[in-house]
Amino acid sequence: MDSTQKEQLGLKELVAMGVGGMVGGGIFSVLGLAVGLAGHAAPLAFALGGLIALLTGWSYARLGVTFHSAGGSFTYMEHAYCHPTVAALGGWLLLAGYIGTLALYAYTFGVYGAAMLEGSGQGGILQHLLASGVLLVFLGINLYSVKATGRAEDLIVIVKIVILSLFAVAGLLNVKADHLLPVFNQGQLGLLMGAALIFVAYEGFELIPNAINDMRNPQRDLPRAILISILLTIVIYILVSLVAVGNLLPEQIQKYQEDALAIAAKPFLGQAGFLLIGLGALLSTASAINATLFGTARLGKVMAQEHALPAAFAMRERTRNIPWLSLCVITLITLVIVNLANLTDISSFASSTFLLVFAAINYAALRRRQRIRINVLVPVGGLVLCLASWAVLCGYLWHNNPRSLGWIVLSCLAIAILEILFSERRLLFRRKT
Repeated sequence: MDSTQKEQLGLKELVAMGVGGMVGGGIFSVLGLAVGLAGHAAPLAFALGGLIALLTGWSYARLGVTFHSAGGSFTYMEHAYCHPTVAALGGWLLLAGYIGTLALYAYTFGVYGAAMLEGSGQGGILQHLLASGVLLVFLGINLYSVKATGRAEDLIVIVKIVILSLFAVAGLLNVKADHLLPVFNQGQLGLLMGAALIFVAYEGFELIPNAINDMRNPQRDLPRAILISILLTIVIYILVSLVAVGNLLPEQIQKYQEDALAIAAKPFLGQAGFLLIGLGALLSTASAINATLFGTARLGKVMAQEHALPAAFAMRERTRNIPWLSLCVITLITLVIVNLANLTDISSFASSTFLLVFAAINYAALRRRQRIRINVLVPVGGLVLCLASWAVLCGYLWHNNPRSLGWIVLSCLAIAILEILFSERRLLFRRKT
């Protein structure tokens, strides 16, 4: 009994997992794009994205404490929809989205690491080595033990928050008013576009329910961990984006893209600030990889147990609840993507995927609202905002990057075909009750 308790996760580790999953590559990768669309209102765009995350997060919390399963989103859709194919498709899409975000985080880690070591992180050999290496390191940590995963997340997230807090406090003292006004210099539509595009930065809180079987007190800690991690992330994003907008012109942020925060630190912290924020970027992406890999592997295991994936994904160590084969396969696929695929296509696919999955989760909460005891306005609000954001994102890609939109459509079709062929289900088949 004592050894089992030592392997369990408390509120501290769960909040760290949620914050680590959200404050990863997102704030460093999408900030430039958000400022380019929302302008001075970029902090408001992050706040709007946070509102969507809060509504969806509460739907996740109520579903999580009612349907106690490491399958998370997949399990909730199983309980909410009559067609088993819907839940399976949702699970496959979620896995694909997680793998896409893992590739995004690893890519950003490689870019920042290469930039700090040799001054250039765009497509060099060092970038690929660093991106691949960080994936393998956290594969090893996740294979070692559950507690090691939680402790690693605790340490990384604490250091990361300290660095970003220093950046925010020092930067706020140097904010230039003319960089912030007028607030809607890009128009109200720009605010909505920016919020839709940066929503991937809030992907990560839904990893917490996947660890429910490793929680010390899930009934108490699951809802608290989700809400606390989202609120902390909202505060971090608003402050960091406010400092970036207040110290750099929009053109500068767009020009430097992933280096925007490091460049923004130079006016008030100098070269030391550049290196400090670079370190924060490395820690952010590393912790996001750790948290995402942990939750994704357990989702794969549950899907295999429900016959939505090959049975081999459910294989685990005899004495520990670690799905080692699922961890290895997910890491291998991510390694291929991060070294071969186009980052824009991957990140666009991940954003659209999570908006669709979150819309499905809010609808699931709406269908089961009496059983999970949730106010109807919460899932309705989350559903409407998720679908509206998805439509805005697709509209943006249609006009600015049709190639990415085409890859999204083709990927979704491929996932649907693969799931149906694997499960040998008929689209009109309904689960017997």
